[in-house]
Amino acid sequence: MVPRDHIQAVCSQLKNSAEARFDFLADLCGVDRGAEEEPRFEVNYHLFSTTTHHRVRLKVLLTEDDLHVPTVTNVWRTANWHERETFDFFGIIFDGHPDLRRILLPDDWQGHALRKDFPLRGYEPYSLK
Repeated sequence: MVPRDHIQAVCSQLKNSAEARFDFLADLCGVDRGAEEEPRFEVNYHLFSTTTHHRVRLKVLLTEDDLHVPTVTNVWRTANWHERETFDFFGIIFDGHPDLRRILLPDDWQGHALRKDFPLRGYEPYSLK
């Protein structure tokens, strides 16, 4: 677990350290652990070293009333779309992101579809044209 305020520094160190060399962000994803869990949300960072072939997962925990975490797009450019997808589906806000907007759902979509409290059939009928 990494405190949210340290995620950029930890990622940068893991990427640039001669010993670690985690040069590939394999995935970044959000998790809704459920309304009964506290903290409810987490962001997982899956890193891979193409040199040592080691893997590591970092986790940042977020409470429902403060869904902000610093972007890591300044460390890995590929984080851009991962963070946008996580924002789109979970509502997690990546502070400092260069283009934080929906990536898969329509711009006028209400809510965040992968949250556990999102209704199975949505809030209202919606048609994708």
